[in-house]
Amino acid sequence: MHLRWIGDLLALADTKNFSRAAEARHITQSALSRRIRSLEEWVGAELVHRGSYPLELTQAGQLFCEQGREALRLLLEARADIRQETRMPGKAIQVRAGHTLSMTFLPKWMKQFQRRHGHFNARVVAENVLDAVMALSEGSCDLMFCYHHPRAPILLDPAKFDYLTLGQEAFIPVSAVSASGKPAFSLPGRKNIPIPYLAYTSTTFLGRVVEVILKQAPTPYFLELCYEADMAMLLMNMAKEGYGVAWLPESSVAEALQQGALVKAGGEEWSTQLEIRSYRAKQNTNATLQDLWRSLEMESVVQRSGG
Repeated sequence: MHLRWIGDLLALADTKNFSRAAEARHITQSALSRRIRSLEEWVGAELVHRGSYPLELTQAGQLFCEQGREALRLLLEARADIRQETRMPGKAIQVRAGHTLSMTFLPKWMKQFQRRHGHFNARVVAENVLDAVMALSEGSCDLMFCYHHPRAPILLDPAKFDYLTLGQEAFIPVSAVSASGKPAFSLPGRKNIPIPYLAYTSTTFLGRVVEVILKQAPTPYFLELCYEADMAMLLMNMAKEGYGVAWLPESSVAEALQQGALVKAGGEEWSTQLEIRSYRAKQNTNATLQDLWRSLEMESVVQRSGG
């Protein structure tokens, strides 16, 4: 049983609506529904009257909510106390970042930033973007790095959270190279020969962005799902081995493209731009984070002014 499932049920109890609860939990409605089903299987009873409107909890759901709310509060308080005691010494921040950014963007950014503004210690946890959002919302980290796309927004209350744009990156379809030097698989594919498709799992942010690209496709496309993973690096390795087409942030495949192990599998109409953002909670009192954020804001102003 995952703690997040308790939070999901509490959100349902508060909003009495799957759609609004999913929005509050920063996940899709289908993902929320699956997680509630998983919680019910773990408890061994139905927790939600799905035929009622507005939504109501069963008697078992009400009891579990009462006990679960208090248990979750105590666990989160204990975790916060432990993390406070085990914080890194000196000037330090707790960072959450999406898997790809933690391996490509973050190390270079930290080196350049510290060169300009001074050293600080950092504890970095790489994870799914939606988990990173939850960590920021719960106060488990000081700073979050993630991708953003206007058609797949990350829903954080602007009254409680700030963000700054740190850069842009292309999100492109790639394929292994054939013996003739061309893509082994090339979009849009053909009806009688669909392209093997290396996909992100449905709950991932990048998976939602691929859905946006395909919905806006200029021509019919023909893909056949053959593999799913929640990390871009796993999809990249499968693409390099010739298993199919995958959409990947350009930074994650830059070396493979340069070496000729991968090649673009479609034109610009099959790609999009991702924004690289950093987020913080406005009420965070960590002095190191506050100094860092002020420096980021000044750099952002300079960039916008063209200085």
